[in-house]
Amino acid sequence: MQSLKTDKMAARKDKHVGWITFNNPARHNAVSLEMWQGLADIATDFAADPNIRVVVVHGAGEKAFVSGADISEFADQRDSAEATARYDRVAQQGIQALKTLNKPTLAMIQGYCIGGGVAVALNCDIRIASDNARFAVPAAKLGLGYEYDGVRKLVDVVGPSFAQEIFFTARQFSAPEALAMGLINRMVPKDDLAAYVQQYADTIAANAPMTVASIKTIVGEIVKDESLRDVALCNRVVAQCFDSADFIEGRTAFMEKRPPVFIGR
Repeated sequence: MQSLKTDKMAARKDKHVGWITFNNPARHNAVSLEMWQGLADIATDFAADPNIRVVVVHGAGEKAFVSGADISEFADQRDSAEATARYDRVAQQGIQALKTLNKPTLAMIQGYCIGGGVAVALNCDIRIASDNARFAVPAAKLGLGYEYDGVRKLVDVVGPSFAQEIFFTARQFSAPEALAMGLINRMVPKDDLAAYVQQYADTIAANAPMTVASIKTIVGEIVKDESLRDVALCNRVVAQCFDSADFIEGRTAFMEKRPPVFIGR
């Protein structure tokens, strides 16, 4: 991919797995304006690469996934309504690029996952956390407002009561608490996290890409308001699976009792 404008974000492609790294460990991977832009650039590149079948998002070091926005920038980057609007626009572009990435996304979470880190994790499809992970949305301690889309995403994942508890208390929640709320899909021992996520990513990457992509599309339509759902799109992506070479390969491999080798078309 083209070179990034910041060294605080990193991208790596390993066979069919793309890795997005928030690379600011000195500040517990707090996200700066340039990092939000880097997230958008990496996600866009991975979306366009047919060889990438699954994307893992993680933080550098062992202390944090993402510890929130880099508040030290606020005096310069959010010191006026115009500057704040620009900052929010760039941040939303990063989140939106991740949210709409046309491949499965896994958040590999260890340590702190705070504020904007929760937003990043929520916009991944699957969240796998170490048992020492800590989660919080401290907006109420900072006097920040949260826009509709961010609140709705949390409500969609954990339900209204837990969403309100997270926002009202602004406290840190442990990994077991996050698992009980449904904020994360899986919790594993800290020392096993990297291997577990690698195995999960490899498992997904070995499956039929068109089938996986069709499920991501259909689930995306299901969670929309009913009036906005595109059922015809859902029908098309299902039909494309049945018309694919991968469908032939899948059923042939099943009959021959061997692992299928999918090509994504």
